[in-house]
Amino acid sequence: MTSGVTMTDSSAAGIKIVLHPVSDLARAKVVYAALLGMQPQADSDYYVGFDAAGQHIGLVPGGGPQGMTSPVSYWQVPDIEAKLAEVTAAGATVKDPVRDVGGGRLVAAVTDPDGNVLGLVQDR
Repeated sequence: MTSGVTMTDSSAAGIKIVLHPVSDLARAKVVYAALLGMQPQADSDYYVGFDAAGQHIGLVPGGGPQGMTSPVSYWQVPDIEAKLAEVTAAGATVKDPVRDVGGGRLVAAVTDPDGNVLGLVQDR
């Protein structure tokens, strides 16, 4: 139901990033490399990332500063501020406001009415 919600032309372009919290980064890296059939493109003590078939799969030790306890999918949107306003008007709650994570990428996260975390990403 979307009564009272103004829809914009900032439709989501699909899930482009999925971040997974991991307790042991080294062990998880080996498992995901085997699953995806490739070595990571980003590999540091605080983040390991794989670019596979148009998606980015990230491993975040300890859930990172966001305190993730389960995987978070990030939906690609053309206008993150407009989409954030739209989904909060529809009943979502802002978990992480829009922030620049470098490289021209903006991210934000909301929770749906059941507490599920939904990420938004905009590449400039």
